[in-house]
Amino acid sequence: MMRTSPEAFRTRLRVRRLVFGGWTSLGHPSLTEMLTMAPVEFIGIDLEHSTISQEQAQRLIAAAQAADRTCLVRVSSHNGEQIRRVLDAGADGIIVPNVTSRAQVDQLVQWSKYPPIGTRGYGVARAQGYGLAFDEYVSTWNARSVIVGQIESIAGVEHVDAIVDHEQLDGVMVGPYDLSGSLGIPGRLDHPRLSRACQRVIAACRRAGKACGSHLVDPTSENVRAAFDAGYTFVVLASDVFILWKWVERMRELVKTVQTVQPAGTRAAARRARVTVRR
Repeated sequence: MMRTSPEAFRTRLRVRRLVFGGWTSLGHPSLTEMLTMAPVEFIGIDLEHSTISQEQAQRLIAAAQAADRTCLVRVSSHNGEQIRRVLDAGADGIIVPNVTSRAQVDQLVQWSKYPPIGTRGYGVARAQGYGLAFDEYVSTWNARSVIVGQIESIAGVEHVDAIVDHEQLDGVMVGPYDLSGSLGIPGRLDHPRLSRACQRVIAACRRAGKACGSHLVDPTSENVRAAFDAGYTFVVLASDVFILWKWVERMRELVKTVQTVQPAGTRAAARRARVTVRR
C-alpha cells in the first residue's frame, strides 16, 4: 500500500474520506511492522493504556513510518511535555484522551503547533532529521500535523459542538468504554443511551465537516459497514492486544471442545493403566 503523505492524510480527515487505522499497545517494533502489512492508512500508538516508554514510542514511530504509514500517538493525558517529546520523536500527530472543552483544544494546539499558531519549541531531534531536515520540517509542520481529540464523557458530548468547531482540530474519536462508564452503564456498548450519545457526536462532526472515528474491538465486514453507515468516517481495526484477547477466547473454546472428544483406544488404554497400577 502506497503511503498517504501527512498532508494528504490530514486532508482525507478534513474532507471526511473513509480511513482505516491499526493500533498498538505493545512496545515491540515487530508488532508494529506486522500491523503495517494490513491496508491501513495510519498506525495509532497507545501511551494511555500501556507501558510503552518514550524510547519505545520512538522505535514504533520509526517502524510505522518505515512502512510508509502515518503515525499518530495517543498521549496518556493533557501533558504538554509528553506531547512535545512524541512530536520531536517524529509522530505525525496526536490523539488526546477525554477532551471536554474548546479551551482544552486551545491548549493542545499551543503545545502542538509552531508559532504563529502555537508555541511549540524549535527542537532538533528525529522529527527534524537531527537538523538535516529542519527547514523543511518546521515550514510544513503546521499544515500537515494532525490533532484528534477523544470524546469519552458526558461533558465531552455536551460540549462537542464547540470542540469540533475549533479550526485546528482535525477530528474526534469516540471512546465507547469510557463514555459508557460516564453514562453509568460501563461496558454496555449496545445500550440505547450510549448510541444516542455517539450519534450526537457524529452529527456534530458532520455539521462541522470534521472526521469522526471509532475503535472496533473485533472488526468484521458487518460491523465496519455498520460504523460507516452510522456516520463514522474512520475506524481503528482492533489492536495487537485485542487480537490476542480474541485468539485466547477462541483457543479456550477449541481446547474445551477437543477435550470432550477422546481418541479411539484412549479408554482401553486408561483401563490397562489402572490394571497395571493395581498389580
